[in-house]
Amino acid sequence: MKFSKLLLIALSISLFASCSSDDNDDPKGAYDNGFFILNEGSSDVGSVSFSSDDFTSFTKDVYASANGSDLIGGYLQNIFFDGDRAYIISGGSNVINVVNRYTFKLIAKIDSGLANPRYGVVKDGKAYVTNANTYSYINPATGDTDDYVAVINLATNTVESKIELNATANRLILENGKLYITEPNSSTKLLIVNIATKAIETVEIGSSGDSIEEENGTLFILRAPYSGSGEIVKVKLSDKSISRIAFPESLAGLGFMDIEDNKIYYTAGSSVYAMDINATTPSTTAIVNSPASYVYGFAVENNRIYIADAKFDKDSKAFIYNLSGVLQKELAVGVGSNGFYFNN
Repeated sequence: MKFSKLLLIALSISLFASCSSDDNDDPKGAYDNGFFILNEGSSDVGSVSFSSDDFTSFTKDVYASANGSDLIGGYLQNIFFDGDRAYIISGGSNVINVVNRYTFKLIAKIDSGLANPRYGVVKDGKAYVTNANTYSYINPATGDTDDYVAVINLATNTVESKIELNATANRLILENGKLYITEPNSSTKLLIVNIATKAIETVEIGSSGDSIEEENGTLFILRAPYSGSGEIVKVKLSDKSISRIAFPESLAGLGFMDIEDNKIYYTAGSSVYAMDINATTPSTTAIVNSPASYVYGFAVENNRIYIADAKFDKDSKAFIYNLSGVLQKELAVGVGSNGFYFNN
């Protein structure tokens, strides 16, 4: 009798644990367990596409599907996440759309305090978003000095302050309470902003610094000048010392860089290359030779290589390869595809 009761209790506990485990694995919405493709679009409107990781589900315009006639805005630039929310930056409309990252239902719009917003990161309930403000081709007198970081309270979805940079600003990452911001267009410096004190430092890295990653206390910044050879600049966070990995002229047209599982992946033209994170010379042997005519977005995630082939007069394409360079999937996405964002 006691044995039967103990067996029944054990079975009940096992069943409960199994059900709890299954519940934890259940998708949180239609757009869980997959990736978004951000499509820049036009000055009027862009779009976001979604594919499941196994490619069995695809939606070309998830925002329109979830929100009907509401417009997401134009020149979509970046998506960043915080908890179950996604923040979609529309640089052309000076708005950030706040949506549930799993359903893409609109929660709020941040539509004041922004001027040509670019990229965002999150720390302790606040978002830090670079703003290009006035572009230099519109106003040469101020275009290279009026950029700022908007500090956004994510509880109220309002811009609560600005950090004036007296410089241009683009991509950024946040490490140990500091923003590290690249200035690809008109500067040779890396900006370092203390988010607590708003103090700004600079490090000389050379012109055209763009893609930026951090690994093991070191920044990796891809410099891709319009002419001449490029390089990866490595900046140690502890002392700001610099080392460089020079690229040969045969690797012309450097575009993007990503770091995954101790390998540095980078694009030159429509091809993808990889080298060990501790290497001192770059590989010149392509692992992917894509048919893309204009690589405008790039990522490496979950043992796959993602390439956005942007078109601005028709639908773009996204190519997904395995790490051996074998094509896994080709997707027809929206106009001006420029980035991949993973929702797992």
